[in-house]
Amino acid sequence: MSIIAPEIHSALVQLLELLQTPDNTIRAQAELQLTTEWLGKQPDVLLMALAEQMQGSPEAKTRTYAAILFRRVSCRTRKVPIPGTNPLREDQKDLFWSLTIDQKIAIRSRLLSCLGEESLSHVRNRIGDAVAEIARQYSDNNEQWPELLGSLFGFSQAPDAGQRECAFRIFTATPTIIEKQHEDVILAAFTRAFKDEGVFIRIAAMGAFAAFFRSISKKSQKKYYPLLPEVLNVLPPLRDSGDTEQLSAALLALIELAEAAPAMFKPLFNNLVIFSVSVIQDKDLGDQSRQNALELMATFADTAAPMCRKDPKFASEMVTQCLSLMTEIGIDDDDAKEWLEAEDVDTDESDSNHVTGEQCMDRLATRLGGATLLPPTFNWLPRMITSATWRDRHAALMAISAISEGCRDLMIGELGKVLELVVPTLQDPHPRVRWAGCNALGQMSTDFATTMQEKFHQVVLSRLIPVLGSAEARVQSHAAAALVNFCEEAEKSTLEPYLDDLLSHLFRLLESEKLFVQEQALSTIATIADSSENAFGKYYDTLMPLLFSVLRQEAQKENRLLRAKAMECATLIALAVGKEKMGQDAVELVNILGNIQQSITDADDPQATYLLHCWGRMCRILGTDFLPYLPAVMPPLMLLASASADIELIEDEDEVRKYEGEEGWELVPIKGKTIGIKTSTLDDKNMAIELIAIYTEILQEHFEPYVPEIMEKIVVPGLAFFFHDPVRVSSAKCIPYLLTSYKKAHGVQSPQFQMLWAKTLKEILEILSAEPAIDTLAEMYQCFYESVEVVGKDCMGEEHMQAFIKSAKSTLEDYQTRVKQREEEEVENDELEGSDEDLLYAIDEDQSLLSDMNKAFHTIFKHHGPAFLQAWSLLLPFYDAFLTNPDPTNRQWALCIMDDVIEFCGEQSWTFSDHILQPLVQGMADDAAANRQAASYGVGVAAQKGGPAWSEFVASSIPALFQVCAHAHAREDDHVYATENACASIAKILRFNASKVANVQEVVNHWINTLPCTNDEEAAPHAYTFLAQLIDQQNPAVISPTSAPNIFTSIAKALDAETLQGQNAVRVIEAAKKLVQATSLDVNAIFSTWDPDMQRSVRGYFS
Repeated sequence: MSIIAPEIHSALVQLLELLQTPDNTIRAQAELQLTTEWLGKQPDVLLMALAEQMQGSPEAKTRTYAAILFRRVSCRTRKVPIPGTNPLREDQKDLFWSLTIDQKIAIRSRLLSCLGEESLSHVRNRIGDAVAEIARQYSDNNEQWPELLGSLFGFSQAPDAGQRECAFRIFTATPTIIEKQHEDVILAAFTRAFKDEGVFIRIAAMGAFAAFFRSISKKSQKKYYPLLPEVLNVLPPLRDSGDTEQLSAALLALIELAEAAPAMFKPLFNNLVIFSVSVIQDKDLGDQSRQNALELMATFADTAAPMCRKDPKFASEMVTQCLSLMTEIGIDDDDAKEWLEAEDVDTDESDSNHVTGEQCMDRLATRLGGATLLPPTFNWLPRMITSATWRDRHAALMAISAISEGCRDLMIGELGKVLELVVPTLQDPHPRVRWAGCNALGQMSTDFATTMQEKFHQVVLSRLIPVLGSAEARVQSHAAAALVNFCEEAEKSTLEPYLDDLLSHLFRLLESEKLFVQEQALSTIATIADSSENAFGKYYDTLMPLLFSVLRQEAQKENRLLRAKAMECATLIALAVGKEKMGQDAVELVNILGNIQQSITDADDPQATYLLHCWGRMCRILGTDFLPYLPAVMPPLMLLASASADIELIEDEDEVRKYEGEEGWELVPIKGKTIGIKTSTLDDKNMAIELIAIYTEILQEHFEPYVPEIMEKIVVPGLAFFFHDPVRVSSAKCIPYLLTSYKKAHGVQSPQFQMLWAKTLKEILEILSAEPAIDTLAEMYQCFYESVEVVGKDCMGEEHMQAFIKSAKSTLEDYQTRVKQREEEEVENDELEGSDEDLLYAIDEDQSLLSDMNKAFHTIFKHHGPAFLQAWSLLLPFYDAFLTNPDPTNRQWALCIMDDVIEFCGEQSWTFSDHILQPLVQGMADDAAANRQAASYGVGVAAQKGGPAWSEFVASSIPALFQVCAHAHAREDDHVYATENACASIAKILRFNASKVANVQEVVNHWINTLPCTNDEEAAPHAYTFLAQLIDQQNPAVISPTSAPNIFTSIAKALDAETLQGQNAVRVIEAAKKLVQATSLDVNAIFSTWDPDMQRSVRGYFS
């Protein structure tokens, strides 16, 4: 029975028709009417009327669209007053959720009636989508829809197959509605569904199970492991019947399960590998099913690498199937005629089998490593690369490109042999094989950077340069692209002998008929100029006039990118040869760039982005001479840096598919909606902020006029620009440069600077509490401590310190929560018999965060001293926990902070001695060298800065410090800093706080044997200043014919290593001369025992 008046239904039906019209004008008017007359004035009537249309309209089309519109509008946000508060205060709620309880009950009841009565499957599914949306709103608001679950479980067992399928579609969309149901009921429902005679029901049930499984905790997931055999039994009939569409959907559900709980598959993993391989190699099953089967296996490599390594078939079968897929290329283009004639050389082939195979090889190499992947891969590659079939040769080369990064550690030792396979293919008769050879060399030049360039430059360049002269434009271009990879990692001395040949070939490519060849040639020349630096000056007079000629030509749309590349090339050459070599050309180039900037009118003109980078390079070249051009350069840069996020609310599946096909958009599902974010705009915004940092760094105080606006409107708001992590990071990096500029212009105590700092500090402290991403939070802490370092002494008040501590406390609590979660996850990793790489990455992220937090504490103590102690002491429970933590990095983190307390708070640090003494004692005996170093340093600063209160402790620590110096690996790279810090700390005790040292001379006699200090630039001056003092005092431990040669040599080693510099070096050298004189030391005899380099380095000090 309808509760909505007939005239309202009549108006609504008419509106529904208008909303579906293809006429844009009529449809826009209908959308306006929907918004103002229905949503704005009578939302409850609209939703109920749509529900009644779903149930009562005789037209299937109307019922369908009513359901679509209901789902779309029910989740639109609406402002409603907050009960019990000021009437002006409002809250944002989903439209349905903003209705009264009675209205919601009536509408949801009508929806369930519609669902049960609808006979057409496609209409029922749309109604099911509407039900799922309302169920989501109940779930999100932690309220119940009591009749829903019973109705859906009833539908899941209904005689009508369509109703059964619909029930599981709703479970898929809103899995939270079954989370609290008893597991026996859920197990029974899914078990029945996986055995259902209807294939669509089985597939819908797989999707629902995957969604439900991912929504519950890992502990709860284990209750449903027994369902896996039933899930897997769905697959073989689909393969055997050739039902590729349903097989593809089933594999997608398995991928979700593999991502969530790979351990569940362990007992049946080998069977699943065999099944997946059978799908991948069956070409009759269609590309999507085959690719999904490959993706399933790759997902296991991503999430359960140890399980994959242990399986006897996984690596060999996967390599075989990937290589096979990689041969499925150019099927109807055997002679590559179409490929060679294509003007668009950047065609997206990501959905093709050969690219899917390449990408999977890359993932396998990264996750499984060379020890597992290289044997089966190189079992095939030598045979494939000598095959008579060009597709085999091409696949072999692309496989080398794909695996080189992941297998780097093992392949780098066999690089010569790999190049013996690759380099001959540059003369292959087939152009696509030569292209692949160039690709492999380019990728290897990046993945094996420095080794390729230093050891194999002759092998690579002598064979790759001639390929620039190939008959095929695409091969020429790719050879030039490979040279970019090689040259950007090469030293000037490596490239110099090849420059003539290299550039003569590239100059000829500038005359190519193909624009893409010219463009690539310019990019390659630019890279060579950047790497060869002033050696490129020889070619300047030939090339720069050509580039000027290109840049002065009138721009045509088709050659915009060419001009952009010419700008890039010209400015990189200018950067390479320098301001003096350019002379008046520098001014001319700036003027040309200015003319180009004024000529740009189209938003999609690539010259605009290139131009911004070019201005940055010209600023580097000209320095303050660039200032006259800033008024023209800054406005477009500021406009780009000020861009807001371009966001679209995408309301139906067709629109989602449309945006998925467009480049530069990221789609984010949020509470039943899909939000589209235009990432290309945000990438430009990030780039602009990075360029602002460059200008600020170079121009310093001269950039001051722009600082307040940039700080207020761009970078400070950018800290909270949560749409795009890189914008937040670049904003954080920019702030210290801007503060430095303003400080130099006005002075740190000026009212202008203090006002700017007060606003900035407030925002930085706020973002420390709000930043959700761990890696970005580390950047925010870095922004904080670098900014404090710029402003300096007493730049924070008590309220700022309390705010910082509050943020730090929250960060440490979140860290402890993550550690606990990881410990739980490690139980699952134990089941997989290995560590998860993602887990290791998460640990590294946290260590970076702790490190940056540590530097923040250090900087505050450095500039505020004891004033920070009261606020800092609130975190003592965390430090105590870290100091006794089994993780050595945690202990190091806490020890370093205790060192700061002692160093910057002096005698007042003794107040916290109960928290410091024992950790320092234990730290000096720690197995981790970094902790011995931190503890030894702490004892030293206690001696130097702590005063009488610390004297007994530091004296008692001398034996432990000698033990650090006597460590079995004391002089090895990983341990030498601990050794040298212990040496320096003993010197500090004897120099600054020796009142409780009973046997000073005996300690000195022993101490001189702990020298030299040739690594730690902070420890060495303390050690050698004390040594100089001993020489001045003519202490018998040093003024002795037996000890003097060793002491003189230890001084010389420190001078050679440059750990002694400036006044410290002068002081110690004078003492060394006194030592020579006092002991009649034969320095020439000592010199003769040193290597020639050290002799040349040190002789000058004593001539």
